[in-house]
Parts: sequence; structure tokens; C-alpha cells
Amino acid sequence: MPKTTKDKQKRNSFSHCPCVGATLDKLVQPAMLAILAGGTLHGYELAKRIGEISHFLDEAPDVSGVYRMLKTLETRGMVTADWDMSQGGRPKRLFTITDDGRQCLELWRDTLHNHHKALGSLLKTVQKATS
Repeated sequence: MPKTTKDKQKRNSFSHCPCVGATLDKLVQPAMLAILAGGTLHGYELAKRIGEISHFLDEAPDVSGVYRMLKTLETRGMVTADWDMSQGGRPKRLFTITDDGRQCLELWRDTLHNHHKALGSLLKTVQKATS
């Protein structure tokens, strides 16, 4: 559904408010784990794929932030990293989800499912209040 000029103006006036949904950075971790569950990737490609998920407002997250999260996940044992020397030029790190990362992803699935139900209930309440 196309946004009207009025909708865009409203969104701009609240651009720094969490109500616009721009603070979904907390969901980067499960997004990263879910994408890595499909196979090993370089950090830059991972950031690109995260940006393709519609919940991230069709924008790739900050690549440096993705690498910081990857380092955190590596420290916590959720991913491993190996150097890819196969392509000419600079070596790149390849990230792979671990068994602990898969278990964490399963917990995220359950958590997100519960939040989805709660958000559906909250949305009904908000719709009633704003109708």
C-alpha cells in the first residue's frame, strides 16, 4: 500500500522515536543466526542479506555493527570464523553457525513466536484505541 504524503510527514516528525520501528537492531542476532543456518558467509554478504529481510526496512544494517555482533557471537561460541584465502586479494573471514548457535536460534524462534502473539494482541488494543 503506497504511503501518502501525510503518512511520510508523520513518519518524518517521529524519525527518532521508537514508534517508527527503526530500532529493530535487537533482531539482528536472530537474523544473523537464521541466515548462517543456511550456510557459511562473509560478513559483508551477511549484512546484505539482513537488509533484504523486510523487517529491517529494506536497508542493510551498518556493516561495522554486523562485524561487532559477529565478534560477540564468536566469543559466545555461537559462530566460528575461518579465513578464506581462495579468492585473490585480501583474505576474508567466513562465518559458520555452531551447534550452540543453532540452539540459540531455536530459543529465538520460540521467543519471537511468543512476542508475535503478544504483539498481535497489543495491535488489536491499539487499533481499537485509534479507530
